[in-house]
Amino acid sequence: MSSTTTVLITLIAYKIILLAIGFWASKRVKTETDFFLAGQGDGGGLGAWTAGLSYAASTSSAWVLLGFTGAVFTQGMIALWLVPGIFGGYLMTWLVMGPKLNAQTIAKGHITIVDFITADMDPLWKRRIGIMCALMILFCFVFYISSQFQAAGNALTEVFGLSLVKSIVLGAVVIVAYCLLGGFWAASITDAFQAAVMVLACVIVPMAAVSAAGGVGSIIDTLHANEAQSFFSFTGEAVGMAGVGAAMGLFGTGLGALGQPQLLNRIMAVKSGAERRKGAAITIGWGVVIYTGLVFLAFAGRAMQLDTGGESLFFAAAQAYLPAVIAGIVVAAVLSAVMSTVDSLLLAAASAISHDMGVNYNTPQQALFFGRLAMVGVAVLAVLMTLFLPKDIFSRVLFSWVALGAAFGPVILTKCLGWRVSGVYVFAAILAGFFAAVICANMSGTTFDVIEKWGSWTLGLVILSLGRARLT
Repeated sequence: MSSTTTVLITLIAYKIILLAIGFWASKRVKTETDFFLAGQGDGGGLGAWTAGLSYAASTSSAWVLLGFTGAVFTQGMIALWLVPGIFGGYLMTWLVMGPKLNAQTIAKGHITIVDFITADMDPLWKRRIGIMCALMILFCFVFYISSQFQAAGNALTEVFGLSLVKSIVLGAVVIVAYCLLGGFWAASITDAFQAAVMVLACVIVPMAAVSAAGGVGSIIDTLHANEAQSFFSFTGEAVGMAGVGAAMGLFGTGLGALGQPQLLNRIMAVKSGAERRKGAAITIGWGVVIYTGLVFLAFAGRAMQLDTGGESLFFAAAQAYLPAVIAGIVVAAVLSAVMSTVDSLLLAAASAISHDMGVNYNTPQQALFFGRLAMVGVAVLAVLMTLFLPKDIFSRVLFSWVALGAAFGPVILTKCLGWRVSGVYVFAAILAGFFAAVICANMSGTTFDVIEKWGSWTLGLVILSLGRARLT
């Protein structure tokens, strides 16, 4: 049996499992709450393992398996500043923001993170903020989803030689199909399954690469002998304050987790506080395995000077050092990373359009129908962007991640800490943080990178503190 045939069989079996999960979950979807938040508050909700693994898989998507690995491979130790930032984001969302998010969702029946932001707010500002947030989510998530479709296309093109158009459309159809069937239930369960596949791949591929390179000691010796010193520097080629700024920019990426609807929805959907704490531990443990494996893979690939682009390293190593059957699992792992993010993003974007825009529906079935329709529309728009506006995965995801984090993160964090801020200041803080991040993302230089990650957050917090002081 050829390598391509083995990969094809693996992927077909994998997609059948996903669709079967979607069909099973569809029987539990009766209302908008079921579709967008797994029936939280109505006797539903997620357990610790499902919530923890689905959160982890959603945050560590193709930009981690392909983008982060490629960044370490090409830039060296400086890219590792992303890791403490990401783990800091895990701890903040689960343990600092999580208690209030989860408790308020259960008590008040929130469906989206915008419901939490605008709870107990003046109706006029509640509607204005809801519309603005929905437009921001749609704008950012189209970019984000597009990057994941591009990763799926790259995977299928790399293995089967399919055209990029066919590869992207095929991946999009499968993801949309099981999401339409089972909504948040299907997305969370399939994400948990995909998280397990990703862990397996992030252990097997690095081990094979390190073994082929002669072990960890040999890798370090080879890199020291052949590489410029900047590869081992935590500030890269930049020196002085420029180097510190580059490191701060990468570290600040973790702040984005505090404002991501697709991640915070997992915490909102957890059944109880005890399950939430277990979910946090599961997410952190999963992340340790994933990031450790990918760092070793990047260093091994660099030592052996694999002839590959940075974002193709994962595929190149799998095909070079693994049997065909295992290589099939690896390709499935990359598609897992794609799907585990896209399903969550599609649901969050669809809920922003059909729920957060403040549309009134006559029946629960009508709300459910328009939620599904919005999901299809977002998917079509993202596919078109992928085909006609191609860009590297890492930068496109980073832009979307940071912009939403700067917009929503300060507002959600301060609300979880007990701040009461008037609607006009919440509106201003979201708007200022978002545009500060977007503008700086399109500027070059270390200074703008630091402002994008840290300055946008500082601006939002200053505005919220002013609003808190003036609230009567």
